[in-house]
Amino acid sequence: MPGVASNSGERSLVPYSPELPQPVVHSIHHGLKPPIARLSISWSRGNTLRVSVLRPPSDEDSDDGEVGGKVVEVKLSNGDGENSDATWRRIAYGSVTPFAHLQSRRSTISNLSNMSLSPSPYSIDWWEYVMEYSKDINSLLGSLDSGPDPVIDDPKMVLKRTEEPTTIKAAWELMEIFYADKQSQPWQLERLVDWLSDYDSLLSSTHPTVHSRLVDFQNELSSLQVIEDDPKYWDVLSSALAVGWIDIVVKMLRLHGSYQLHQLGNRETENGLVEAVAVLISKKPRMRPGVEDGKLGECFKAKPDFIKAWEKWRAQITKLDCSGFWLQCDHHQTREGLKNMIQVMLGNIDSLCNETCHWIELFISHFLYIRPLTVGLESMYSLAQKCLQLKPMLGAHRLIDITLGILGENTEVVLAECSRAFGPWMVAHAIELLTTGSDHAESLLHEERYNLGGISIAELHRLVYAQVLSSHALTWQIAPIYLSSCMKQGMGLLEILLSKLPIEHNETLLKNIEICRLYELDTVSSNVMKIAGVYHWKHGRKGCGVFWLQQARDEVRLTRIAQHLFDSVGKSISDESFKQWEGLIELLGSESKTTGGLDFLHKYRDFKKSLKQVRDGKTTDAAHQAVESLISLMKNPSTPQRFWLPLLHDSLKLLNWQERPLLNVSQTDLLLNKLQELSMAKLRPDFIEADLPSEALSCVRLALASNLGRAILEE
Repeated sequence: MPGVASNSGERSLVPYSPELPQPVVHSIHHGLKPPIARLSISWSRGNTLRVSVLRPPSDEDSDDGEVGGKVVEVKLSNGDGENSDATWRRIAYGSVTPFAHLQSRRSTISNLSNMSLSPSPYSIDWWEYVMEYSKDINSLLGSLDSGPDPVIDDPKMVLKRTEEPTTIKAAWELMEIFYADKQSQPWQLERLVDWLSDYDSLLSSTHPTVHSRLVDFQNELSSLQVIEDDPKYWDVLSSALAVGWIDIVVKMLRLHGSYQLHQLGNRETENGLVEAVAVLISKKPRMRPGVEDGKLGECFKAKPDFIKAWEKWRAQITKLDCSGFWLQCDHHQTREGLKNMIQVMLGNIDSLCNETCHWIELFISHFLYIRPLTVGLESMYSLAQKCLQLKPMLGAHRLIDITLGILGENTEVVLAECSRAFGPWMVAHAIELLTTGSDHAESLLHEERYNLGGISIAELHRLVYAQVLSSHALTWQIAPIYLSSCMKQGMGLLEILLSKLPIEHNETLLKNIEICRLYELDTVSSNVMKIAGVYHWKHGRKGCGVFWLQQARDEVRLTRIAQHLFDSVGKSISDESFKQWEGLIELLGSESKTTGGLDFLHKYRDFKKSLKQVRDGKTTDAAHQAVESLISLMKNPSTPQRFWLPLLHDSLKLLNWQERPLLNVSQTDLLLNKLQELSMAKLRPDFIEADLPSEALSCVRLALASNLGRAILEE
């Protein structure tokens, strides 16, 4: 049963004419003073253009304070004009699961077929999977639910208020009826009647329709005193009956004045004729498994039962048409209106043409009253051509072109119209419907083509849709689902996509790495982490940079960083400079492969910790541990010569330990020899002087001499 949109006047569709396209004007608010010297236009993200507005170069002494240019973004239309960006994103995300599930089933059935364990993917059960997929997608495109019924039914409310239907949902359901729903093929004509009742309002924006007649009449209904005297009442009744909206017709017939209690006695014959027509309409045979609660019509599943009921129903209508009670009906409008309705039910072609508004309505009326058992697209297309000649449409509409393509069994036209009218999303998902049970469509859409670079039409449209998803920051995450379904070029393009994603934000980077893990793209993941590591290092986030380089196992760059740390610490080995790099030294670990390694820096860190314990008043054990660290550092060949004096200078408290000498004679001799080598090294021109006080060397020499004397005496 059709409904009226709650705000149909505010959101009417804009007609599209391929012969005379209407130009769209977008305003650019740049705020610059004239003159404008140059414009540069390029694509931005999604359906947005980036426009650079540039002024002519000004003199250096100019004081107008005007900027040299500005970059603004211009958002283009949303494609179908019915759904907002947020709605399209909801549809895009919601359709991922059904699409991926169907592809998984296709892959499983194909593998079983290759092992000769199952017939081809398009076996008798495949359409059931496609129907499940279609219903999931259809649920994303909006709802036609009118909400709960009112507690008190308004008899003059002919049309229920429902959500405004969308053209894309209408197109999807139309393809589902003809391509995917194999179970409903015996009652396909009844599904078309339901489809027209749901979506005839969409055609009202560009063409007169039965729905628009009902809306206009309902707006006038409350002001009518004697409804049967209005010619529009009978015109609307006949029109609604012609397209099979029998619930509305019966409800409107019961508004006839002869049903009022105070008029039953005077208009008994008239009321009997009205009720007889209403009963016949409510008993119309319908070739379908059943109807919703409260709907009218007698349903039949088997064709013989339907034919028998149809012939009986037509005989009853003919008998009523020849009844003598018509002569006793004094109300002229009622008599003529009911007679016209009987002619509609008898399939009078002139009556059907007069009561319908466009060829689709006439097309449906033929199935209802002239050819109820029409089967096959060839017969339907022939009938559609005749109806199109009788009821031509002055303007174009997206649904009309798609309908003609479906009836003409022209898959290329359907695909092209879906692409033109609804964009890449529709084509990428509708292909699954078009190929259901059709070897021709399967061959056409999945055959590899040389002129497309060796890919099929289906893969091409998936790649196009994936590119659209990739161009937006909020939808790129679902592009891999569609790219991975493209056997030829999908994975290569997926690697390019993941490699070029920005790595500034940690959430994007983590999502990128997770996608690489799911699709086993280890090389891409490693390269992304390397890029992230270099980026963070260059922007001052050195710890984060080292972390990502370690995750990527980039030994080359980690070695360079270790060498950089080694050199930086070596320039000034003071406590302050060491604290600056201590976190990175800890993060790098001792496995870094650099000249001399970071082994020295890690031992130096341990030495510093022991010294700190000594300074904090710890026991002699901490002092012995610090001495062992010092001797280990001085013996280690990886300890650069320029660090010797700073190490000994930091150890003055150990060398001058009051209780007893902490270094024995051999250890003291080792340090004195190192000090002697350091004195000789100062004569070389490439020697790097440590940043220490001038008396540091003499203080260290004196402390070593004192410790040596005490150690000799103790031994």
